[in-house]
Amino acid sequence: MGNCLRVSIFLVLCIFIQSSTSGRSLEPELIGRRSRAVETKKSLQETETRFLLFKDETNKGCQIWLNHPDTLWECGFNSSLPLVVIIHGWSVDGMLESWVWQMAAALKSRTAQPVNVGLADWITLAYRHYTIAVRNTRIVGQEVAAFLRWLEVTAQFSRSNVHLIGYSLGAHVSGFAGSYIGGKHKIGRITGLDAAGPLFEGTSPSDRLSPDDANFVDAIHTFTQEHMGLSVGIKQPVGHYDFYPNGGSFQPGCHFLELYKHIAQHGLNAISQTIKCAHERSVHLFIDSLLHDHMQSMAYQCSDMDSFSQGLCLSCKKGRCNTLGYHIRQERHSKSKKLFLVTRAQSPFKVYHYQFKIQFINQIEKPVEPTFTMSLLGTKEERQKIPITLGEGIISNKTYSFLITLDLDIGELIMIRFKWENSAVWANIWNTVQTIIPWGTKPHYSGLVLKTIRVKAGETQQRMTFCSEITDDLQLHPTQEKTFVKCEVNSKKSKRKIR
Repeated sequence: MGNCLRVSIFLVLCIFIQSSTSGRSLEPELIGRRSRAVETKKSLQETETRFLLFKDETNKGCQIWLNHPDTLWECGFNSSLPLVVIIHGWSVDGMLESWVWQMAAALKSRTAQPVNVGLADWITLAYRHYTIAVRNTRIVGQEVAAFLRWLEVTAQFSRSNVHLIGYSLGAHVSGFAGSYIGGKHKIGRITGLDAAGPLFEGTSPSDRLSPDDANFVDAIHTFTQEHMGLSVGIKQPVGHYDFYPNGGSFQPGCHFLELYKHIAQHGLNAISQTIKCAHERSVHLFIDSLLHDHMQSMAYQCSDMDSFSQGLCLSCKKGRCNTLGYHIRQERHSKSKKLFLVTRAQSPFKVYHYQFKIQFINQIEKPVEPTFTMSLLGTKEERQKIPITLGEGIISNKTYSFLITLDLDIGELIMIRFKWENSAVWANIWNTVQTIIPWGTKPHYSGLVLKTIRVKAGETQQRMTFCSEITDDLQLHPTQEKTFVKCEVNSKKSKRKIR
């Protein structure tokens, strides 16, 4: 029922977007080519984009006027520091959203690495029918490019020290700014936060944010779930590094069953807050990276979320992992890298990723589909009874790989308690099977033989092997729990090494 409600409200949103086009179909040509944008562009003196500079964490912005250098100094612009410019997206109510001030405050709070923090306020052009706002992204992109060129002339400020952070349509504004700025050198960095999908998905790189628009482009995709052929956020890669938290389609904590919680927080705005929760999660993941230096979220290169969920993609070799958000390692590649990670439902969003590989031997011919839990003991913390889902029946002599994430740092893993959680009824059935099937002349208790548990910690890249604490009994039966400790496995012989 929850999924149906979520889909229904999302469809209403899509219908609203389509109806707001006044009956015009959502076709890519409505974006217009660059020549059309040039024809409709206003002069700099008539620009509707306001450029604000934030003096401190509580400041609401001081306006900088192009061709008035005195406003630069009045607003506290420091040409020796980098410039970060926030660019918002489409507006449904003509108001700047609260996250803008949150991000500005988070950027200004970094006193150890100070930066100029600005805002490109294009609300008068964003508060239009969606297709018109899309066309306006090119105009605003030109105006941002003109502003940066003016800074170069007026303050001898290099564009390589500029970082544009664009959300939704603002991500494409950033891309157009990078392509329109001209000259031999590019803008330093562009970050696209769930870049808008409708009218941009599947278009050429010149018609959207792309890796060509800056020296380094990173993107976070958080709401790519598709309905009626549309997704709010763009699905295709648009940067050098493209991050897909939780697969990128939807985000934990944004389910429409959370509506009541949002009503308590936002009152009458709860429905709109719930609808845009996953879309705006990209913004809050980025803010989170600014506020929690010691809890940076790590993401890993992978082909898709299914493979990632099996724990198959936790490698950091050859640039296969990177930090999500402000502190990303900036590396250019000829081809976009798609990175995946899991996050919590609220800040701090970081989790710790582990791959577990477990080898079972099933002593009966039929597949067994038990339920397991694991308790993990580390040098710092312990995590009890983590449910394990293998997704298929256990057959003879097979190794299963899966991903486990923890929302706390347990330190170095030193012991695992593995339990078969099936009920006592299941155990009675199992015992009956044992009496029916002849197991040989010697007493034999059938079950699952659990040989080793291999673990890889994504954040530390440490590999570990765990063996049964009781080496002369490797069988696991219903309701039974076994303890595994660190060991070294060489030439098929196990030697326990307890730390």
